[in-house]
Amino acid sequence: MHARVLRPGGTTSLDAETLHRKLTVFNHVRLTPGSRPNWREHAADELAFLLLEDEFVEDELRRVQQRSAQVPRDPDAFIAWFDGLRNHGPGQRDPLFAWLATEASPRAMRWFLEQEVAGEAGFEDLVALTQVKMPARAKLELARNYWDEMGQGHESGMHGPMLSRLSAALGLRPDPRRIVWESLALGNLMLALGANRRYAYHSLGALGVIELTAPGRAAQVNEGLKRLGVAGDVRQYFALHATLDIKHSEAWNREILRPLVAEKPELAVPIAEGALLRLEAGARCFERYRQVLWGQGAVEMSA
Repeated sequence: MHARVLRPGGTTSLDAETLHRKLTVFNHVRLTPGSRPNWREHAADELAFLLLEDEFVEDELRRVQQRSAQVPRDPDAFIAWFDGLRNHGPGQRDPLFAWLATEASPRAMRWFLEQEVAGEAGFEDLVALTQVKMPARAKLELARNYWDEMGQGHESGMHGPMLSRLSAALGLRPDPRRIVWESLALGNLMLALGANRRYAYHSLGALGVIELTAPGRAAQVNEGLKRLGVAGDVRQYFALHATLDIKHSEAWNREILRPLVAEKPELAVPIAEGALLRLEAGARCFERYRQVLWGQGAVEMSA
């Protein structure tokens, strides 16, 4: 995978790893609150990176558009198609997760979790970015989802810090330099969809398919952590998402996706594209994780 971006000096081509390591650094700066003293220089750099980001997303879209063009426009049929991604979408039932539940060593589990933590773009922030100017019914459900992510107003129940507590308790080192590019690409994709209003409906599909497909994987990771003797309060993030996301998915389909497609059937396509983009990015991660954890490229895990 290469990204090509047209700049004043010509066209630049970057390999996938270089692209996503650069975008990861850019996104960290992009989202960090604070002033930019050299704002003109910063704005010029930001434009160059935004062009790279758009090239990346458009390249990913070309890979799924043939499938997304075939999705039903009828709201009930569309929801049936969308719900079917739980079993038949890219990356679903990947054998990696059964292995994590039953066989993975502590070292392997820590490596896996480092990749996942590094690729986590912050679901609550993505929801907040995506809800801007959405119709009232969708906005209200996004608000309810956001409030759950924020622990219903209690810091101890916030989902992001739960993941941070797990990371600290297990001594994880999610340094981007130690993370495979596929995991970085997943985080970069989700932020690109959430931060760019052109991809707002894609973001709804991508976030919705996370709620749809995450519970099964979260349950298996939780089983693996329990098998390895990790305390319940430490693995709370995965235990919670194994159950809560089932309800979130039902509400997301009922209150967001179905009404949007019922009002504007053409929205079925970008929503489907977003879901497929997210699943393809996840499948790419799982394949790379297996290559590392099951022997091929195992040196990466110990580097």
